[in-house]
Amino acid sequence: MKLKKQVTVCGAAIFCVAVFSLYLMLDRVQHDPTRHQSGGNFPRSQISVLQNRIEQLEQLLEENHEIISHIKDSVLELTAHAEGQPALPQHALNGSWVLPPENRPSFLSVSPQDCQFALGGKGQSPDLQMLAVYSLLPFDNQDGGVWKQGFDITYEPNEWDTEPLQVFVVPHSHNDPGWIKTFDKYYYDQTQHILNSMVLKMQEDPRRRFIWSEISFFSKWWDNISAQKRAAVRRLVGNGQLEMVTGGWVMADEANSHYFAMIDQLIEGHQWLEKNIGVTPRSGWAVDPFGYSSTMPYLLKRSNLTAMLIQRVHYAIKKHFAATQNLEFMWRQTWDPDTSTDILCHMMPFYSYDVPHTCGPDPKICCQFDFKRLPGGRINCPWKVPPRAITDANVAERAQLLLDQYRKKSKLYRSKVLLVPLGDDFRYDKPQEWDAQFLNYQRIFDFLNSRPDLHVQAQFGTLSDYFDALYKKVGIVPGMRPPGFPVLTGDFFSYADREDHYWTGYFTSRPFYKSLDRVLEAHLRGAEILYSLALAHARRAGADGRYPLSDYALLTNARRNLGLFQHHDAIAGTAKEAVAVDYGVRLLQSLTNLKRVIINAAHYLVLGDKDTYRHDPAAPFLGMDETRSSQDSLPERTVVKLGTSPRFLVVFNPLEQERLSVVPVLVDSPHVRVLSEEGQPLPSQLSAVWNSATDAVPNVYQVWGAPHPQPICASLPSCTLPGHSGSRALSLPHNTRSHSRQTSGSPCVSLLSSSPAVLSRHLQACFLGRTGLLQSLRPAGEEQAHRVSSEFLVYGTRTSKDKSGAYLFLPDGEAKPYAPKDPPVVRVMEGPLFSEVSSYYQHVQTVVRLYNVPGVEGLSLDVSCLVDIRDHINKELALRFSTDIESDDTFFTDLNGFQIQPRRYQRKLPLQANFYPMPAMAYIQDMQSRLTLLTAQALGVSSLHSGQLEVILDRRLMQDDNRGLGQGLKDNKRTCNRFRLLLERRSTVQDERPISFPSLLSHITSVHQNAEALVMPVALEKPALPALRSFVPLATTLPCDFHILNLRTLQAEDDSLPSAEAALILHRKGFDCSLEAKNLGFNCTTSQGKLALGGLFQGLELGSLQPTSLTLMYPLGTASNSTNIHLDPMEIATFRIRLG
Repeated sequence: MKLKKQVTVCGAAIFCVAVFSLYLMLDRVQHDPTRHQSGGNFPRSQISVLQNRIEQLEQLLEENHEIISHIKDSVLELTAHAEGQPALPQHALNGSWVLPPENRPSFLSVSPQDCQFALGGKGQSPDLQMLAVYSLLPFDNQDGGVWKQGFDITYEPNEWDTEPLQVFVVPHSHNDPGWIKTFDKYYYDQTQHILNSMVLKMQEDPRRRFIWSEISFFSKWWDNISAQKRAAVRRLVGNGQLEMVTGGWVMADEANSHYFAMIDQLIEGHQWLEKNIGVTPRSGWAVDPFGYSSTMPYLLKRSNLTAMLIQRVHYAIKKHFAATQNLEFMWRQTWDPDTSTDILCHMMPFYSYDVPHTCGPDPKICCQFDFKRLPGGRINCPWKVPPRAITDANVAERAQLLLDQYRKKSKLYRSKVLLVPLGDDFRYDKPQEWDAQFLNYQRIFDFLNSRPDLHVQAQFGTLSDYFDALYKKVGIVPGMRPPGFPVLTGDFFSYADREDHYWTGYFTSRPFYKSLDRVLEAHLRGAEILYSLALAHARRAGADGRYPLSDYALLTNARRNLGLFQHHDAIAGTAKEAVAVDYGVRLLQSLTNLKRVIINAAHYLVLGDKDTYRHDPAAPFLGMDETRSSQDSLPERTVVKLGTSPRFLVVFNPLEQERLSVVPVLVDSPHVRVLSEEGQPLPSQLSAVWNSATDAVPNVYQVWGAPHPQPICASLPSCTLPGHSGSRALSLPHNTRSHSRQTSGSPCVSLLSSSPAVLSRHLQACFLGRTGLLQSLRPAGEEQAHRVSSEFLVYGTRTSKDKSGAYLFLPDGEAKPYAPKDPPVVRVMEGPLFSEVSSYYQHVQTVVRLYNVPGVEGLSLDVSCLVDIRDHINKELALRFSTDIESDDTFFTDLNGFQIQPRRYQRKLPLQANFYPMPAMAYIQDMQSRLTLLTAQALGVSSLHSGQLEVILDRRLMQDDNRGLGQGLKDNKRTCNRFRLLLERRSTVQDERPISFPSLLSHITSVHQNAEALVMPVALEKPALPALRSFVPLATTLPCDFHILNLRTLQAEDDSLPSAEAALILHRKGFDCSLEAKNLGFNCTTSQGKLALGGLFQGLELGSLQPTSLTLMYPLGTASNSTNIHLDPMEIATFRIRLG
């Protein structure tokens, strides 16, 4: 009773403070010094100011009402708890389960200023908005003559009389780190020879130039060359002959990759370059990714690059941009109110990056200047006119022919500076090709440059040579906007290279590996953070001599394997089968190693007495949560064997927010209870483990507990058999109630109702009895259910010569309903922590789970689909959600988990053109509602009709699609695709600007899904368990729009060992306040982007703090004593820090 009074008094005091705050706000508005009265006569400007003030006042009143409402809810929650609720779950009369309330109320406090961002600022409108460009273009694919996808280009001979044409021919070799051959096979067969010849041949003539981008290959070569050759490379870089472009570990895929991994592979490449060659990349080079995300220009800009180049863009967009001289533009982020994200982008105009399609519009002529194709070689020109070696006798005619192409190409650009790439895949692998290309071109250049009447200066150049000359020509500093160049926002998906051949299949191809990629990514982030913290604490305690510093080599290896998989033929699913296996082996090896790193760090951090720490690789202190028997198998959870003593578990929450998650543990006895670190019972639920639809695994049970780990915390619940010494006599976990449509061989006996429903404190989900498929959702507090029905569909492929393959999606029309041989077995399970409906079809098992817990987990549906289409022939399996949301032709997909891009269903384009990548989420919305599908793996998505969202789950295709792979997709695996389905109310509606943001709840649901809590059992063999205690590294919870992207220990001089410095990478998320509901169940405050890093890490001092560019190559400003930082919404910032 006394506690109840205290709570009431506390609530009343908070209420008074809120009311007084409102009074002060009113007073501030009333006495605003900017308001000048003028005898009652208000000029028009004053009226608009007054209107703004009234609107502000209304907003303040509304926000205050929200705050008071939250306080009231919190007080009621506290009061209810004070009165003493039951300690364990109860089954209510209405069929739902009632959990005890949280002992801490949730609180949402979003600063009004933080809501303004999503409403948009006063930024200038771009000249080119890609969504508008798509609406504008006819996509009619008219024959353009020699430039088939373009038009005839003409010029006047005297156009360059006053300003000569400046031509930079840029030799390059595109090296795929795995595609037809594995990474290692390419290196031994071709890449090492390219780089060895490069050192030799570039030194023969100082006028020669070469560019290189894939650091994965370059670093492997570097490890195998002499000190003399390394010195020669440094000289070539130093004198500008060799340029490292982009500098990432790979040329990353931009559709399926997640921004964590995109940044990580950039950092890995840039750090390698800085340490070994002492160079910082200036220009980006991306000739082969199959479409381009606007995330990459942001990352390059924040890494201090000033320009970039792209190639694989839809041929109709290339033609339109060429016709309007918009192939070079400043690429700006949609949310940017000024120019801080602008980066100069050069788009190549023609079909490909090979020599026939880079010198000018006529490939028949350009091919004659690819001197690797000289008669007698292994490749020739498809246009039947071979190149001719350049001699004194033919140089005039040959040079004039090439100059004509150069002039025509230059007419597509605004400046008189021309870029002409000279290369192709794995070119320059033999000394003879170096001689053929460089000697013949030098003869042409010498002739052109000796003829002033031709008004041309031609030379070999690097990519930055070209951009520097362009900037010099227009007279401005590199990085600034050249006069007259347009500003563009948006992205370049989806890509078609000819006809209706849309490269939208690879958004889903090989989904097993797309999923494994994200599992490895989550483990890498968790391992980086725990390792950095454990190392800092060990050093502070003087125990770093006993800590396994060798784990740093495992981290480096995992970074590089994850980086390698971001390559545009790896995560894309477009490599040969044997190459996919090689990637899989690397991913699994790194996943296993990262689990070891996490176990070692968690072991050290949870020890009460750090002096007792001993690292024993042969007998790890903690067990792994799960194992995988091979690179293409699904994970199997570790079974915890229960005995007379309690089994302790370490639960690692890798997020910067506290979370209430339901975590599963496999045990060997149904008689189990779950206790907190303090010995108090935790809510738990016991269920069977199923071999099939109707057979349970004998003697293995799944116990689900609901611990509440703090941010980035390793906490210590335990499992024990009841009634044994060392544990209190507490009631058993609640068993679940199950029903199944088939009773044969099943422990489930009661039959399903015609329309089963599962219910939680937040949601009611209804299903169709005969299919087990979702039909509707009803959020708590709403009378009306929303139609959200799911169905499986199948796409076929065309019967004509062009069929779907690894890259292309060429369906034979609209999808047809999935029609399995037998009706599904449907199982309904109900329990206190969650209820679920499982449907077992021939090719897909789906589980829809509803968590009955407060907080993020309980506010969305957990949907998993275990897909196996290995007996299909030329089929693609899709999952479609149909709703009553009036979304018309608009839907939204994310780019790299970083930002949202609005999409529009284009009826003038074929069905396959309307699919887009979905690395993290997609949503549809109308004035009242938003339905978001959040995904744990990248897949292709679309909305083909109003109110629909559709995702391709897997594709099995029997033939090649003629893009060089030479194989179909026939190596399908049993793949588990995981989703969350989140239904939110919209309270205010924004205008139709081409920008959108997820809600805070959506952001946090996404990171929960992608960074699951890891459960590691303390090894059974330990006879006398040392004292353990939870490790909580953060002194305060971060604002809920901040995300610790990484805490990455930097390498020492010996690159297998860690230095004393780490990179802290923070991301402040942009979010939409109009979707925030009450009782989100998590403590959330925002701070207008302010964060005090000084006291953030508990038990550690922040020795130094240096803001840097994204990849740590450039310090930003001087290191100051202040540890307070500020981030604008959407920004990612890197800090070089020293913890101790």
